[in-house]
Amino acid sequence: MSNVCREIITLQLGHYSNFVGTHWWNLQDASLSYDPDTSLGEIQSDVLFREGQTLGGHVTHTPRLIAMDLKGSLRTLRQEGSLYDPSEEASAVTWEGSLMMHEETPAEKNPFLEDLDRLDRGQTLAEDDLCSQPRRSAAKVSLDVNSQLARLQKAYRLEGSVRVWSDFLRLHLHPRSISVIHQFNHDGEAHRLEAFGQGEALLQGPVLEQLEDKLHFFVEECDYLQGFQVLCDLANGFAGLGSKVTEMLQDSYGGRGILTWGLAPVSHPDSTPMRELYHQLNCTLGTVSMASNSSFFCPLTLRGGLGRRPSAPPAFPHLNYDPSLWYHSSSVLALALDALTLPYRLHRDSVPMWQMADSLAVSGRKVVAAYGAVPLPMMQGSSLPDALTACTEALPWKPLSACPEPDNGRLYGQWATLKGYEGQRLTSSLAPGTRPPTPLHSLNRGEDVLEYYIRTFYPSSPLALQLVSSPSKLTAPFPRIFTPSLGAQGFLQSQPPPRGSPAPVVSSAPVMTSLQSSTSLGSWLAEMHRGASTLDICRVAPSFLSQGPEMADYREALEELRLLSRCYRDDSMVHSSSEESDDY
Repeated sequence: MSNVCREIITLQLGHYSNFVGTHWWNLQDASLSYDPDTSLGEIQSDVLFREGQTLGGHVTHTPRLIAMDLKGSLRTLRQEGSLYDPSEEASAVTWEGSLMMHEETPAEKNPFLEDLDRLDRGQTLAEDDLCSQPRRSAAKVSLDVNSQLARLQKAYRLEGSVRVWSDFLRLHLHPRSISVIHQFNHDGEAHRLEAFGQGEALLQGPVLEQLEDKLHFFVEECDYLQGFQVLCDLANGFAGLGSKVTEMLQDSYGGRGILTWGLAPVSHPDSTPMRELYHQLNCTLGTVSMASNSSFFCPLTLRGGLGRRPSAPPAFPHLNYDPSLWYHSSSVLALALDALTLPYRLHRDSVPMWQMADSLAVSGRKVVAAYGAVPLPMMQGSSLPDALTACTEALPWKPLSACPEPDNGRLYGQWATLKGYEGQRLTSSLAPGTRPPTPLHSLNRGEDVLEYYIRTFYPSSPLALQLVSSPSKLTAPFPRIFTPSLGAQGFLQSQPPPRGSPAPVVSSAPVMTSLQSSTSLGSWLAEMHRGASTLDICRVAPSFLSQGPEMADYREALEELRLLSRCYRDDSMVHSSSEESDDY
């Protein structure tokens, strides 16, 4: 396939989406290379990054990104960023009247941001804080600064200091990337963006003008725009804003791919029973609306369910993470998202967004579910058949969409990705004449090994595969959430580290993910419909509809959800069962 760069514009709508997006962009930045001998790797970074120039003539590479959040959500980050000096463009303003100065104490920066400031000022960090292998960072604005940033290996413990996503942002953003919505506050009890209708009403006036201006800027410089990936908060008012934004993208850029990921944290600070009810309603309306306006819609969450009584978050065998910490949970989702989004970001054998969506969203089934093995348990020095043979009882991945896997149900489509097996063998290396211990060990290609393994669970379902050896590089400030059972490359060690010695710093990890369209989603959507339709919303949450939608629109959305759930029925099972419910 041609190596033409098919650009993507990313939109991040809401605070948790920006948490996940920040980790995701940090991963992209850590893998970026400007060396012409190594830049043509497996992943095509220009799909996501744009080249520019500062006023001083320095070449830069910044994300093709629009990030929207509320007033007070940036803390130490300037809205226009620090990559370009706005003082060179500022015009002098004179005022002859009296002035009153108000001095505000700047927000305190954590150790990671302080080190970034030192590098920006040209200072050199201690060698003890740096690893031996340099790597270039996203903006080529001081090679010494970025080389040290990429080598930074301090044991940052930011769990107690990360309050907003910019507290761990390691790369420069373009001045047009950030959009702050001043009508609502990030902190405090007053002026919170809590309801779907509030978000819907936002996309007009200055907010709409800003978004259109930023979109036109990024779109007009693209030669082969393949589409948009939208990360949107699902449990708050940003679900309403995301519904209107995806509708606008569909109307203005028809034919382009619109892949929407609905993000929800495991828990919210200062939550109350009424707010939990709002979260449920926002998730319900956001799922219906954004699925309708997108090529496909995929919820992404470590929460055990999107209702008010979720089950426990998934337990990953080789992670020690705190699901309640946004800094932790967003890092797990970002690592999975790095693999989930690979098919349309490759140099070779890349699949356009619309084609990937068409293979999954068939016959109106535009909601898909994600699953991930983070990390995939592989023994150092072993092979892919060995790793998969150890998982014969159950697939190694866990739900990333609060949707259980099909249990004897039907799979309409699946896209599986394996990323980060660099240095490991994809096939078995048996001596001549040795009988293969399993059928997996007799296959000659990694793709055949993975396909055979998945088809033991789903024999006749459509399946697409993508294998990429390059790992996600886990540089600072990615949290240290891996167990001591893993070595530096994220593979299982044959022996644990000696007692008293520090566990190795995990710098990369193999990840396997799956995007699925299955009958399980029908049951999941039907349960979402039941949860919302049994509520007497006028009695229990009358304020939710006070700013929209109208009651008629709300009922229409619930009916759309009911019909959407029926798209996932396996008719062969429905006709043979007398217990099928009316909803599903």
